[in-house]
Amino acid sequence: MNVLVILGHPSKGSFNHAIANTVIETLSNNGHEVFFHDLYEEKFNPILSGQEIPKGVPLEGVIEEHCNEISKAEGIVIIHPNWWGQPPAILKGWVDRVVRAGVAYEFKEGDSGEGIPIGLLKAKTALVFNTSNTPRERELQVFGDPLEILWKNCVFDFCGVKNFHRRMFGVIVTSKLEERLDWLKEVRKTVDVYFPISPEKTCLENQKIKG
Repeated sequence: MNVLVILGHPSKGSFNHAIANTVIETLSNNGHEVFFHDLYEEKFNPILSGQEIPKGVPLEGVIEEHCNEISKAEGIVIIHPNWWGQPPAILKGWVDRVVRAGVAYEFKEGDSGEGIPIGLLKAKTALVFNTSNTPRERELQVFGDPLEILWKNCVFDFCGVKNFHRRMFGVIVTSKLEERLDWLKEVRKTVDVYFPISPEKTCLENQKIKG
């Protein structure tokens, strides 16, 4: 299975990076092919130009690469911190430029965009892992957990990905090492549940056992 993993955090020593490393390791161990992008490390340009908006226009090489990968992906994992109830700007720009008409969704002929979209993504499952310094009770009661609505409804359901799971880890700034290690174990278990060992790897392991 091809799985696209997108990381949006500027600090290499962040817990977001630890989550990403755990996700990639677990997916690889389960026999899946991983397309991974650390948007800050790659200096991804989040600025969408007016010329790039129309469907079907020529795209610059890096954007075409990302579009090809998200089209091929059978699973998607997004990792980012909760900043002002939103993803970091670089990740929002990635959505603007990559999750685009003709790649991730389209509208029926004659529909100018006011109707119900048709999801085009091949992916059946999407996971989102977030970090936050806001206690969960306050996030729900005061802010209404906007990231849940954004990723589940506005992005993935819109593009045809119906199997969705999201986990917010926090409070990060007061967390201890033991707690973070437990969270990483949870990440590993979650990936195992949604992206279990591939049939191809199971077959290879059985062949090794038989000798």
